[in-house]
Amino acid sequence: MTVQASNLESEQLPDPSGAPEGDVSKLAGKSPTRLAIGRFRRDKLSMIAFVVVALYILAAISAPFLVKMGVLDPTTFHQELTDPASGGLPTGKLGGISWDHPLGVEPQTGRDVLSRVWYGLTFSLAIALSATLISICVGAVLGIIAGFTGGWVDSFIGRAIDLTLSFPATLMLLALSSIGIQLMADILPGTFSDPLPNGAYVVFVLALFGWPGVARIIRGQVLSVREREFVDAAVLLGASRRRLYFKEILPNLWAPLLVVFTLTMPAYISAEAALSYLNVGIKPPTPTLGNVLRSSINYSSADFVFFFTPAFLIMIIVVSFNLLGDGLRDALDPKTNR
Repeated sequence: MTVQASNLESEQLPDPSGAPEGDVSKLAGKSPTRLAIGRFRRDKLSMIAFVVVALYILAAISAPFLVKMGVLDPTTFHQELTDPASGGLPTGKLGGISWDHPLGVEPQTGRDVLSRVWYGLTFSLAIALSATLISICVGAVLGIIAGFTGGWVDSFIGRAIDLTLSFPATLMLLALSSIGIQLMADILPGTFSDPLPNGAYVVFVLALFGWPGVARIIRGQVLSVREREFVDAAVLLGASRRRLYFKEILPNLWAPLLVVFTLTMPAYISAEAALSYLNVGIKPPTPTLGNVLRSSINYSSADFVFFFTPAFLIMIIVVSFNLLGDGLRDALDPKTNR
């Protein structure tokens, strides 16, 4: 009788999940990816940064098409909108803001500021994205090899990282700019003043001095991943080094690589602006955020709107990428507190 009563009580106990009988979907656990997405979506600041970054990328992609359609006009001079008596400053208030020129016009030339800034997003994104992808690819491969192989290979890559980091990157870039851009002009179609050789040189230098940081981060992650059971199983099954590197190790590094990507992009956007200020990089009339900002510095007091527009845009983009990287790091690693 006692056994029968206990069986009846166990049969009448309510389901703690509250799910109907046979509904297994509500009882199923969530994958780590879905949990990370849920944590990221609950972070309002990171979501705002994600929207800003998405709008930046969309604007950069759409700019060349808008230029071809005639919606944007970053090169046409409108000198009738400037006042020679005041040193070429725009006529009207706030840098010549009007319905035709919502952000005003450029001093001396009268070119539309909105068109130049919008079109400059494309070249700044292309430079930053290309340099970031090259840095991550080179750094990830060398970091995986160093962390997994160890021994003299790890020591050799480590010394190469130390040697690269010991060079003053900005000084080397300035010293080799003439030779490097001319070399790129010989390899790529274009001349010394065309945007392609100049942009390729900036990408090359940024990637050359950017991969060591990525390699160090990935090496530290690989030292942990290589001790897991699935790697030991692959080694016992006779997997080749190539399979171990790119089939077993690399798929488990997507989270730190994603965070590194979102934190490297703003650094290279700022670097492009700084290099343009030093007259290294894409030259006018082709606009980038950097050379538009460089042109506006001379008018920081006389035409504050012209100076404020590219500076504020660079600040917003860099801060948004950094906040996005912080949000991704917190979402992918819940033990890390902001």
